[in-house]
Amino acid sequence: MKQLYRSYNESTEIFKDLEKKFPNNFKLESIGQTWEKRDINLITISMDIKKADEQPALFFTGTIHAREWIGHELAVEFAQYILEKLDTDTTIQSYLKGTTIYMVPCANPDGFDYSYNHFSFWRKNRRPNIDGSYGVDLNRNFPIGYVKSTKTTSNVYGGPEPFSEPETRALRDFVETHKNITIALDYHSQGNVFFPAHDFRHEDTIDTTDMNTLCANMAEEIRKISGREYGIHQGKPPIKLISGSGREFYHSLGIISTVVEVGTRNISDYMDDMNENLREHIPALLYAVNEVPNYSKNNSVKRVDSFEITEIGSHHVNLKWGYETNENIFFEIYRAQKDKQFCNSSNLIARTQSLEFSDINLTSNKDYFYNIRVVNKLTGEKSPFYPQIRLRTDCDYDEFSRTYYATAKETGYVAENLNNNASHFGVNSLFVGIDENKGISYAIVTVSLKSVPENAIIKDASINLYPINRVSTTIEKYGEWNVGIVNQETMGDITKYEDVDNMQIIQYVGRPTESHQLTQGIWRTWSFSGMECKTLQEMGQKYGKVVFRVEGPKELIIGRTRQMMQWDIGYGKFGYGLTYRPRLELTYTIKPTITELYPKEVFTVSRNSINQDGISSGFDENGKKIYSTFEFNLSSMPPYEDTMITKAYFELNSTNIYIKDDIRFHLEFVDENIDQDYDSIANREIIQNIGYDVSANELKNNQTQYFLFDSFAEIILNEKLKNKSDVAFVLKPTSSKKSIKNKSVSWEIKNQALSPKLIIEHIPKRRYPLPKVTNTSLSLENGKIKISWENPKEIGFKGTKVIKNAFREPYSTHDGQKLYAGTDNYTFDDFGAKDIDKYYAIFTYDEVPNYSEPVIIKYEAK
Repeated sequence: MKQLYRSYNESTEIFKDLEKKFPNNFKLESIGQTWEKRDINLITISMDIKKADEQPALFFTGTIHAREWIGHELAVEFAQYILEKLDTDTTIQSYLKGTTIYMVPCANPDGFDYSYNHFSFWRKNRRPNIDGSYGVDLNRNFPIGYVKSTKTTSNVYGGPEPFSEPETRALRDFVETHKNITIALDYHSQGNVFFPAHDFRHEDTIDTTDMNTLCANMAEEIRKISGREYGIHQGKPPIKLISGSGREFYHSLGIISTVVEVGTRNISDYMDDMNENLREHIPALLYAVNEVPNYSKNNSVKRVDSFEITEIGSHHVNLKWGYETNENIFFEIYRAQKDKQFCNSSNLIARTQSLEFSDINLTSNKDYFYNIRVVNKLTGEKSPFYPQIRLRTDCDYDEFSRTYYATAKETGYVAENLNNNASHFGVNSLFVGIDENKGISYAIVTVSLKSVPENAIIKDASINLYPINRVSTTIEKYGEWNVGIVNQETMGDITKYEDVDNMQIIQYVGRPTESHQLTQGIWRTWSFSGMECKTLQEMGQKYGKVVFRVEGPKELIIGRTRQMMQWDIGYGKFGYGLTYRPRLELTYTIKPTITELYPKEVFTVSRNSINQDGISSGFDENGKKIYSTFEFNLSSMPPYEDTMITKAYFELNSTNIYIKDDIRFHLEFVDENIDQDYDSIANREIIQNIGYDVSANELKNNQTQYFLFDSFAEIILNEKLKNKSDVAFVLKPTSSKKSIKNKSVSWEIKNQALSPKLIIEHIPKRRYPLPKVTNTSLSLENGKIKISWENPKEIGFKGTKVIKNAFREPYSTHDGQKLYAGTDNYTFDDFGAKDIDKYYAIFTYDEVPNYSEPVIIKYEAK
């Protein structure tokens, strides 16, 4: 396997040959020497090598960890690919016209050589330590977050001090003297994940969206080649962050920076895996090259000054932003339905020169993510992104929404070869799959559904797990992960492996997640079908909870020791925090009440008479239309504030029909104040047609006819309910014949069961949000920011939700970091940096939930 990889000496010779072959576009130089006096190679690729340092640049580093050979191999392949296509590929030419590429293919030549020729899984450099051991982890030897240690034999020993190693000093000196570098990519293995830089303050930075989007767009280029999905994970509390990494050092200099973890093993099978890894990362790297000028300090196109939500509905969102516009500037708006998604032509929803945008035809109760950047149409320059907007659309008129989190004591994992499975519940991550030590592992996730109403009808549901580590998933494209609904009658003890292994699965949820779709740092969702929603509903009604079994592969291939995925539980010292608990998202309605209203007045209105004794419609002896009118009173309906009309229809029953002529009848919703005289009826103003017209011939076959209200008519009917006003309808005849006389249809009125009815389906649902919180304040307590408020006293109050955002006032309950949801009157920003300005938004909510307008508190750093 090793012989297909290039050694350090072989790559050096390749670079020397490329320099001879492409002297105007390629340069090889040394930026320093290692402990063992090897040159640290730097290669430069440019359209004009003499002017390379004058252009914005990409900085690539590889194999800083000796056993992670992908970086070194990819640099060789990428350099050859670029140079061999430079004369013929206009895309590459256009990219390099404004960008330079710097690559350090192997940042750890001594360690790589040792790994290549002696100990494959050596990680560190070859520094002789004072105690006789060897090596420093070079990716712990940078100053940002550096941790001093005396454990020289540790694989993550960071050295006696920052930049103690000649390799890291060489990287530092080069980067600090090349201010043109705008993007830095540090290639590692393994994990199929991007790790954007962080600043150890546990807050998003102004360029967090830029880093996530760069990674997401590179990931999409990878997916298009191999189908493989890459995760994106920036460190967040309370996990231990990687200390002393090069990526944070580059980021501290204003460079967009990320680690790229490739593959599922440090040294992959070259023909099976490495070939594909190389092939998929070349277009990803090309994408990064194209983005380099957009982050140049000389870029004249700056990000927008602000980006805000002005309105959210169940099917629309209004956005606005600030910018000093001119005729050459326009804005690109991107929309995604998952966090950390790409921004490319497939989800570009608007190009506009306006400073506002309305996005319509959205789905109710769904998460949406919006990004914006500025474009100069003359130069093609693009700005960095403004921090992403996150929101959830409102529930539709008949919907309720719930987010249920896993019950800690009934959520955990069981492993075939472990005896302490019960101790995992509520405190440990969810390990699912197989490895040689644990054997087969399952996860159990239990969610209480006791607060779901018994008459609920689930319309949409999803179970969501947060993948925190996929390093132990070591086999490419092998196995799948499924979530099954457990039969609780026969499930046995959920903490015993044998019982879990023998559980009866009533139904699996959605589609399986295959190994190449495991995305660390991006929520994984299993969506319920309609039938699966019915099963979920039955579990809630019968048991008051649902139990899921999460399962992965149960066999290993020869030579492999593990295919195990780690999902977050949110609780305990291993969890990322309560935000990352397994969660079940529900959208439901409830079984409606059906109210039948009978008309308080009916009229037959013809040119010659107005009749209240019966109703008919058609044409009189002179060919003039005969109208039927109906008026209903809504006073018997429940109060408007707590009632939502979800469906309405009008029932009419005809008497015996003998007409063969082409007559059709149309029911119209009209103003209730219309006068009951022929001219007023004939010249009526129509609010909306109700349902479709019906012919006289159809009445022969079906005496009962239903006219269904459309969405607009239902909205008007709901408005009429507000004032408990009357509602009126007119039945109008039409015919395709020019002259038709003495033809009419009578409608049943004396038999109450068959008389005209307005049938209204409605549910109890609060229409308006609760009052806002009062008496808000910020204070410092035990070194943490404390947010306090006073809750409203109204009936229907269910809780408050607190959101933090450093870049704008959060208008949505999802636009920022959720700090709290519950009935208390205070919370703490446990990991919030005290030296950063930020906004806290406090919302009240009811059972729908309807959210109040936020009360905003601005924290100003001192």
